[in-house]
Amino acid sequence: MDNTQLLDFTNKLRSQIHRVVMGQDDAIDLMLCALLSAGHVLIEGVPGTAKTLLARSFAASLNLDFQRIQFTPDLMPGDVIGTNLFSFQTSTFALTKGPIFTDILLADEINRTPPKTQAALLEAMQERGVTIDGKSYSLGDNFMVIATQNPIEQQGTYPLPEAQLDRFLFKIVMDYPTEEQEKEMVTLHGHSTVMPSLNEFDLGPINNLEMLLEARRLVSEIRLNEDLVDYIVKLVRATRESTALLCGASPRSANMLAVASRARAALYGRDFVIPDDIKELSRPILRHRLPLSPGAEIEGTTVGLVLDGILDQVPVPR
Repeated sequence: MDNTQLLDFTNKLRSQIHRVVMGQDDAIDLMLCALLSAGHVLIEGVPGTAKTLLARSFAASLNLDFQRIQFTPDLMPGDVIGTNLFSFQTSTFALTKGPIFTDILLADEINRTPPKTQAALLEAMQERGVTIDGKSYSLGDNFMVIATQNPIEQQGTYPLPEAQLDRFLFKIVMDYPTEEQEKEMVTLHGHSTVMPSLNEFDLGPINNLEMLLEARRLVSEIRLNEDLVDYIVKLVRATRESTALLCGASPRSANMLAVASRARAALYGRDFVIPDDIKELSRPILRHRLPLSPGAEIEGTTVGLVLDGILDQVPVPR
């Protein structure tokens, strides 16, 4: 695979998803960046903005296993990762695997489940594996979590722990579509009140495992000059010096910004990273990692405004 073939692969993915999801170009591009970076994504938006539909369309376009978990307050860790059950026929314990044993896991409304169940994903998201009764099981290199949450609902929800937020490559914010996009959506989906069946759109996998691995290898070889590495580090370290933030971004976020910037360059057919790749991805990579200080919250400051200030202050390489 070369850069042209990689660009053709991502364009086909984007085109197929657009058969179902109207607009949301930025969200789709971030999903593609996450796929090429082997990262997890958190999709946030008010109800009815196609969060789940985007995730399902994305998964249906890939030749990977897919499972969905509807997170609820009574969900237990064993419901996610599985458990060993005793068999009276054989008088032994046998592993019943949970839905986490897949390639793409849709964690729908992830903030509706208590912290102990959210924590069941921590090892899986970081190490691509789970431990059940002291034995470790691999989930494979293709394991990817696509989580959704509603930002305006407070009843029956639990904030995600910082350790889990830091494991998500992107926080994708799903905005309302434009008027034209909404008209197109109503024309296409306005015949039914239920989520459309993806079978209606003839979505089929357009990749194989070897193609995806080759695409990721190609992305890892995209050039990232030393001055851009310096720019990434300065941006991340600047968050730790801001008095408006309770704490700054982790070193892991700097690595993620570098990897994702390479992926974005590939989406545009380049074999080198430019400063705009880093600037455009700084917000979706950093905004969920930066808790505001109490004083900043009282003053009405937002994380977005803090990031805007940091991006304005840190010199861009020429």
